[in-house]
Amino acid sequence: MGRAARLMASAVVLIAGGVVLAGGQQLASPSPLADRVRALTRESTWTLVASVPLGFRTFHPQGLVKIGDTFVVSSVEVKVPTKRFPKPVNGYDRDTGEGVGHLFRFDARGALLAETTIGEGAIYHPGGLDFDGTNLWVPLTEYRPDSRSILYRVDPRSLRAVEVLRVDDSIGGVAYDPQARTLHGVSWGSRRFYGWPLTGDGRRDGARPATRVANPSHYVDYQDCKYAGARQMLCTGVADVATSAGGGSFRLGGLDLVSLDDHRPVHQVPVALRTASGAVLTQNPSWFEVTPTGLRGYFLPEDDRSTLYVYDIALSVAALDLRPRVLERDGAVENRPAGT
Repeated sequence: MGRAARLMASAVVLIAGGVVLAGGQQLASPSPLADRVRALTRESTWTLVASVPLGFRTFHPQGLVKIGDTFVVSSVEVKVPTKRFPKPVNGYDRDTGEGVGHLFRFDARGALLAETTIGEGAIYHPGGLDFDGTNLWVPLTEYRPDSRSILYRVDPRSLRAVEVLRVDDSIGGVAYDPQARTLHGVSWGSRRFYGWPLTGDGRRDGARPATRVANPSHYVDYQDCKYAGARQMLCTGVADVATSAGGGSFRLGGLDLVSLDDHRPVHQVPVALRTASGAVLTQNPSWFEVTPTGLRGYFLPEDDRSTLYVYDIALSVAALDLRPRVLERDGAVENRPAGT
C-alpha cells in the first residue's frame, strides 16, 4: 500500500471540534478543562484571588459544584463518631456511628440560600458530587468502608433528591458522563472504580452491564471527582505519607485526570498549598473552571467554619496549545500535541 493510501486508511482527522476516524467512527470530543489540567505542572503558578468565609456551619464538606454564581456543597454532620471493633464483625471494622447528610446552596458571598438533609438511616455520609448542567449526582454511604450506598439524582434548585440505585460498597465520589449516559463512582479510599449505565431519564439501564475495576494508581485517595469531558474524570484528594518509623507523617495533596476508558491516570500533579490553619487545599471538595489564561479552582478544605478559597492558575500560551497533529512513522499514525 502506498503512502497516500495508508494515510487515507488510517489517518485521524479533526472535524468540527471532534475527532473522527476514517470510516466515520467518532471519538470523544476534546475538553478545554481536561486540556488545561494536562498542562499543569509542579511549576504552575497558583494565585489566591479570594477567601470567602461561609456564613453557616458546614460540618465536614465532601463535594462542591458551582452553578452560575451559586454553589452547592455536600457535607456530613457526625452526631456519634464511629467506633472500631476489637476484631471485624460481619466483615466490618467499625460500627456505623450516627450522623446526618446535608446539601447546602450558598452564594459567592458565602450566604446560605437553601439547605436540606439527605440519606437514610445509617447511610448518612455524602461523598463528592457532580453536576451535568441539569442534575446533581450525589452518593450517600455508611461512615465505614465496604458497606452500602445510595446514589441520588438531585434537582439543584429545589434540592429534591430521587434515588437512582443502591450499591453494596462505600461510594465516596461520583462523576456523570452525559454522552455515554454513565454514572462513574469511586469507592472508599478510591481503591475501586465503578460504572453504572443509565437511561435517558436518569434511571439504571439494566440492558447495559455495570463495571467494577481496581484503581491502578496509589498516588492520592480521591475526595471529590468531576466529569471533565472527552471520557475523562478530574479527581482531587490527599494521601498520608509516612516520614519516619516512629509514626510521623505528612499529608500530600494532589489531583488526577483519569481516563474513563481504562481508568488509568492521564495526568497527575501534586498540590502543596495549605491554608493558614495547615489544611491541605485538596483534602475536602474542589471545583475547577476554564479561564482565558488557564484555570480557576475553588476549595473548601476546612471543617465547620469553612472558607471558600479561590485560586487562579496561570498557564503559558505554549502549554495551552494542545491541538493534536497527525504524524506518520513507519506506516503508523500518531497523535501528538502541537509543538512536540
